[in-house]
Amino acid sequence: MDTGVTTNGASSTREADSDPADPTTKAAKEPKPFGSRAPAFIKRSKPLHMTWQIGVAVIGFAIIVAGIIMLPLPGPGWAVIFLGLAVLGTEFVWAQRTLLWTKDKVTKAANRALDPKTRRRNMIMLVIGLILIGAAVALYLVKYGMALPF
Repeated sequence: MDTGVTTNGASSTREADSDPADPTTKAAKEPKPFGSRAPAFIKRSKPLHMTWQIGVAVIGFAIIVAGIIMLPLPGPGWAVIFLGLAVLGTEFVWAQRTLLWTKDKVTKAANRALDPKTRRRNMIMLVIGLILIGAAVALYLVKYGMALPF
């Protein structure tokens, strides 16, 4: 019978991996269930739970509206929108699934962007663009000098 303990008294890595008291290993192995994360005493009362969900919805949508306003204005618009979705995700399954879908798409895009072929292509396009901009500025300076045309 294997107890996971070596003869010198040190525990093996298998025992450390299955430590039930360690919350990080438990959270890493078991995905969080979908649905409300309201405390149990709130879930027991239907009117209280409905009030809780309405409050979360109002706060979450207010954060999303603030993020949408920040898109054309200075500010972290997309980050605030995702924060609003995270707030809504504490109570609503559709928001949790939207966050998972977004996280998957962002991870795939980051992996594609880190691909050496894609990076090489993007660097070539950047250099060509900078050369064209430099040529346009040089042509302007030759034709008009430092004076503005208007």
